[in-house]
Parts: sequence; structure tokens; C-alpha cells
Amino acid sequence: MMSKLILILLPLFLCVQLYAQNGEKLAESENDTVPAGPPGSGAEYTDTAAVALGLPWPQNVQLLLDKLLEHGMFGTSQVGLMVYDLTADSCIYRVNERQMLRPASTMKVITAIAAIDCLGGSYQFRTSLYYTGTIGNNTLTGDVYCVGGFDPRFNSDDMTAFVESIHRMGVDTIRGRIVMDRTMKTADLLGEGWCWDDDNPQLSPLLIGGKDRFAERFMQELRDAGIVVEAYNSEEALPNGAYIVCTRFHSLDQVLMRMMKESDNLYAESMFYQIAASTGNRPAAAGHARSVIQRLIGRLGLSPKAYKIADGSGLSLYNYVSAELEVQMLRYAYRNSNIYLHLYPSLPIAGQDGTLKNRMLNPFTNGNVRAKTGTLTGISSLAGYCTASNGHLLCFAIINQGIMNGKNARDFQDRVCTVLCQPY
Repeated sequence: MMSKLILILLPLFLCVQLYAQNGEKLAESENDTVPAGPPGSGAEYTDTAAVALGLPWPQNVQLLLDKLLEHGMFGTSQVGLMVYDLTADSCIYRVNERQMLRPASTMKVITAIAAIDCLGGSYQFRTSLYYTGTIGNNTLTGDVYCVGGFDPRFNSDDMTAFVESIHRMGVDTIRGRIVMDRTMKTADLLGEGWCWDDDNPQLSPLLIGGKDRFAERFMQELRDAGIVVEAYNSEEALPNGAYIVCTRFHSLDQVLMRMMKESDNLYAESMFYQIAASTGNRPAAAGHARSVIQRLIGRLGLSPKAYKIADGSGLSLYNYVSAELEVQMLRYAYRNSNIYLHLYPSLPIAGQDGTLKNRMLNPFTNGNVRAKTGTLTGISSLAGYCTASNGHLLCFAIINQGIMNGKNARDFQDRVCTVLCQPY
């Protein structure tokens, strides 16, 4: 009898705790405005939780989310929020879902879905080595071409494989040029709308360890391996008729995992330019990727002209999307198993890994919420999936803008997810 009583009262206790914290903890940490926290001891939050327990799902969720939105921080900041029940195929909550807001790194959700959609899950990032001319008496008389494919995972092991492949041809002397082919993309090393004083990645199609130092590292490792280079560095496109020496590959999943789990901006921009290159344009430009994403937005039944897509990572201050767009993207991924199969495992897991490792540690969200975080000055966002207590799979997008205390926005997002996941 006692155990049954505990099971009945536990959700009420959790709801009371949730709203007591909303009224007190957020108010204490918000320093950009005087919060209109709950008066008195917070008894009305207890009343709200009790009422919610008597309502069917999702009305109980809607009531509790309404209460969260009463916090005073929303007097000086904006929020776009949408929750969609994928199992029931219906929207269960929306507020300002069509407002144009900066997504920060939840932009990576849009990039990832568009990339998997147009490239396919088996797509590979590649960097290749070619040569022209002839080989005789251990000497290559001709040019060596390093052809960049904007692979952010190309590392020292891959470079060693390049050098060893030249050794295996019996070459110990190169008489000619070492040529860098960077024609895969435009020469722009920074994205549109990036802040000059941020720690921005360099968008070069030839990378080693994520750095734009490919030529110098390649020359050095050739010398370290005892290969005499009687040549100089140059940059131009690979000519027709060149011979392939070696190609190093990394899978879409390898890039996607770090891009999403760790919110790696270089990896996201690399994915963005793979989308651009898929159009067949050389050099690929950001505009080519935007056109692909805009076509996908149109297929979702939304107006592509309503949104501004500037980059793939969310670093740009020119990006403007809505919570509705992010939810529609997540819905599209869920309905297309070939996309969902790759996207879902890449998302950070609450309380477990990535950028959510130390968030949402309560038993209802821990290991349940899988979502991409986003943070820029004044912006905090979260978009992904979770499973409600009734077994329904939900997708959601939350974009907080104009927030000077990022912790407040993160706490709000965490409490939204708790409301969605906890039993009633």
C-alpha cells in the first residue's frame, strides 16, 4: 500500500520541485532584468502541478510549459518554442514558433539533415594524391598534386600514408613541383557574418589536423622520410591524365559524430561545403549549399525566402531561422529512416556525452533527451528528440534570444525537457 502511495505522490513532488526552482533559482541568477518571480512561497506552482496531474496528456504538459513561460526573463528576451508528437503526428505546443531568430549551433541540425539527404549515409570525405610525368631510376620527373576535398579528419596517419605511397613507387627524388589543388571550394577562409575576433576555423579544402598547414607538413614529412624534393610549392588544379597515387577517406558518420556531439564548427563547415560541391559547381561556394538547403525547405512546405542561411555551423550572425523550421527538419529526418539512422546517434545525450554530458541529470531526461545545443552571445538554443512517459517520441526546438545570462536559458530548456519526459 505504501509503495503505491509513493508512486502516486512522486510525480506531484517532482512537479512542485520543478516549479519551485523555476521561481527561485532562475530569479537569483538572472542579472539582466529584475525577474517577476512567483510571489510568496510559490504555492501557485504547487497548485499548477496538482492541476496538471488531473489532466490528460498532453494538456498537462501544455499547462506546465505555460507556467514556465511566465518567468520574468521573458520580459526582456525572446523565445521560440515548438514541440511535436512524432508518434501521434501532431503539434502539442507552440509559442512564437515562426519568429525569425538566430539558431547558434542548432544550425548544425539543419546542415546535418540536408547533408545526409543530398549526399547519402555512405558518403566519404576524401583527400587524394596524384602525380604527372615519369618515374625512372628512383626519380619522379614531374609534379605531385595534393587534391583537397575539405576533410576535417585528415591527420598525421593519413599524411604518413601519402608519404609511404610515394616510397612504395620506388621514388626517393622528386624533380618537379609539389602542387596544392584547393579548387574544391572558393578561396574564402572565413564564413559570411563571422565575428573577426572569434576563434574561427579556417575553411581550407586541404587540412592537416584541422589546420591550414598541409603544404609545409607534406614537404617536411617527405624530407623526414628521406625523399629529396628538388621542387617548389605551387597551387593549381589537377590536370587531366594525372595518375592516382593514394586516396584517404573518412566517412560521413565519422565527421557527423564530432560535428554534433562536440559542436565542432570546422566539421560543420566541411559538411556545408560537401553539400555545395554536390551541385557540381567548382569551386563550390556557400551559395551553392544554401540553394540545396532552400530546396529542402520548400519540400517541407515552408517558404525558403522566409529564412536566412549564411553558414553551416551557426557561427554567422546572419543566420535567421525559426523553431518551426528546426522541428520540421527533425520531423523530416524521423520520417526518412536513411537520415534518422545517421542523425539520431550523432546527437548529444543528456547526462551522457557531448555538450549535454553535464545537463539534465534527473532520471527522466538522463539518457533520454538527444539534442543539439547552441550558444552565442545573447543566444542559447536546443533542438532534438526525447521520449515522453507515455512512450511517444517527441521532437522539439527551443531558441532563446536576448539572454544575457546563458545559464537561465539553459535551465529553462532543461526544465522544458523535464516537463516533456516526466510521468504524471
